[in-house]
Formats: sequence, C-alpha cells, structure tokens
Amino acid sequence: MAAELTSTKLNAENHLLLDQPLLRLPHELARRNFKSIQRFLEREREYILPALKETTEASLSSNQTTDQTLSALDTMISRMQGLKRKMESLHQEEKKIHAQSKKRIQHLDNLHQIPSLTDVKYDQWSRIRLDRLVVDHMLRSGYTESARQLAQARGIEDLVDLSVFVQCQRIAGSLRQGEAKEALQWCNENKAALKKSRYNLEFELRLQQYIELVRTGDKHKFVEAMAHAKRFLIPYFESHSAEIHRAAGLLAFSSDTKAEPYKSMYSPDRWSYLSDLFVRTHHELLSLPSRPLLHIALSAGLSALKTPSCHSAYTSSSSNSLSTATSVCPICSTELHELARNMPYAHHTKSYVESDPIVLPNGRIYGQQRLLKMGKKAGCVGTGKIKDPTTGELFEEGEMKKVYIM
Repeated sequence: MAAELTSTKLNAENHLLLDQPLLRLPHELARRNFKSIQRFLEREREYILPALKETTEASLSSNQTTDQTLSALDTMISRMQGLKRKMESLHQEEKKIHAQSKKRIQHLDNLHQIPSLTDVKYDQWSRIRLDRLVVDHMLRSGYTESARQLAQARGIEDLVDLSVFVQCQRIAGSLRQGEAKEALQWCNENKAALKKSRYNLEFELRLQQYIELVRTGDKHKFVEAMAHAKRFLIPYFESHSAEIHRAAGLLAFSSDTKAEPYKSMYSPDRWSYLSDLFVRTHHELLSLPSRPLLHIALSAGLSALKTPSCHSAYTSSSSNSLSTATSVCPICSTELHELARNMPYAHHTKSYVESDPIVLPNGRIYGQQRLLKMGKKAGCVGTGKIKDPTTGELFEEGEMKKVYIM
C-alpha cells in the first residue's frame, strides 16, 4: 500500500523542469522594459538639464529676447510631453507583463496543490500544459494564426508567448525575403544585450548589406560599399578580420563567379542562414529553448520507453508482413521513429525474464511455453516446426536451446 502511494504521489518540482521558460520570458521582458525606461530618462535628462541651464543664463544676461526664451522653453516642454507619453506606454507594457506573470505563477502554483497523479485536477492541469506545448510548437513552426485561435479557444493567451513569436517570425520572414531593415532595427533596440551574445548577428547583417551593394556590379555602388564597410565592418576588425578580408576581395569578383569563398558569399542561401541566425539570437536573448518544448517533452518520454528492439529491422506487424506481433510501441511508430532514433535507451533497474527461456537459431529469446502456445495459434502443431513470432521464420523444434540466466 505504501509503495502504491509513493508511485502516485505528484512531485511538482520534477514537473516544473519543463516549465522554466514560462516564468523566465516575462522576467526578461520586464528587464528589457526597465532598461528602455532608463535609456529614455537618461537621454532626456542629458538634453533638458543643460538646455534649461543655458536658457536660464541667456535670459538673465539678456543675450536673447523673450520670444527666444519662450521658444526654447516650448521646445523643452514638447520633449517632456513626448517623454511622458513614452513613459505611459512603457508603464502599460509593464503592467501587462506583471499581469501575465501573475497568471503564470498561479498556473504553476495550482500544480503544488495537487497531491496525487490520480487526482482529476492533475488531468486538467496536464491538458492545459499540453495545449501550451502545442501552441509553442505551432508558433515556432510559423502557424501563428492557428496558434492564436487555439490559445483563444482554450483561454490560455497569458500562458503562451504569442506576441514574442509573432514578432520573431515576422522578422525571420523578412530576412528570408532578402530584407534586413527590420532585423537591423531589432539589433539597434537590443544593442546592449547583443554585446554579450555568442552570435554575431549585426555583423552578418551589415556584411550582407555590403554584399548586396557589390552584387550590382555598379562602380558607384562600389564606392558606397567601401564607405559602408568603413563605417559598419571595420569596427569588428579585431574579431572578424578574416571575414572582412574576404569582403574586400569580393570587389574583384562578379556575382556569377565560381571561385570560393566568394561564390558562397553571393549565394541567395545566405538569407536563409541569416534568418536562422536571427531566430537563434532572438531565443538566446529571451532565454527561450532552441527546440520546441513539445519535442523536449516527447524526447524525455521516448527515452524512458526506448529499447534496442525499437530500432530493429523487425519492429512490428505494421512493418513486417511475416510478424505475428501487434506492437503499439510509440517508439516504433512512423510519427516518432526518427525523433526517437538519437535518444538514449531507457535505464531499467529491474528486469522481467520468463521462467523457461529458450533461444532460437537466429538469436532471439522467448519463453518456451509462450512460444509453443503462439505456434499452436499459427498452425504449427504436429509439424515439428516452431515459428518466430517476430520475424516469421520457421525452425525445427529440436533447434531450440535452453537458456540459463546467470
């Protein structure tokens, strides 16, 4: 009885290992919002205080007219009103993030109130998590509208990251279409965070702009390309000297060259590379997993079920017409077979061996009584033959050998 209670007791901490991004992303968004507030305040302070001091001194010393003083004050008031509107917008965004975090914390806290895996509330909580994982997978795959409709139908808009992935997919899509403007704007907004990134997204985008200028073959564009390189590429010379040297050599080759590495630099495939690089950089900055959470959850389950026979040539009756087995193993299914291929095998601390094991000439081991019983169903009684239920091969009954487990 005690063992049964232990096996059904819910360990919330283990369940939450998969749900770390649920709270991590709002934290990152709140941090970025706070940094934006700091940046705007510092920028306006650096302008307003000196301007106010200068206007005051000029007014007291009679170096400017009353109209000039009023004009300067109007300019400062206008800038402060603009700052106020921006602060209100950022404050609303902060309130939205806090409300989202509150609902996510409540969702995770609900799990801690469930005592057992057999509780009906656990089934309900698991259904919500499955919906979240499906929405996450759909968003990463580009099915944003379908993901939005599913989130709305299930009432889990605050538990998924629709706006974040919609922006990510929009910018990634623009890169695949050969447009770097939105991605560069995103880099400018996240310039401080990108300094700590292991990816060199901004440099690669600037390099691609240079390549597109050179691709035209226009001499005037060459001058523009060299000015672009001097402004945007040379600052990266210490860390990307090899790439910059290759970029300089690109001026001597036309877009139809067969010489490497210039052929690869001109290749349209670079836009797909930049799109993938942006997605990796975006996920790194927001502490998002590089793989869909659904794949991570499936991988854990598949690894717990996987055995060497799952990737055998004789998996189930669905793949082998000679087999009499009717496996419903998820590892062997066509949908999950490839995903499970690189997963480690399950670690079983307790083995279950039949009391009368025998080995057939093909090396496969079965319980003798169970094998004879299955042979009877297959019509082998009285023939002196025994049939391997997995491969369908026939052997003489005398070829069976007794196995002794050491």
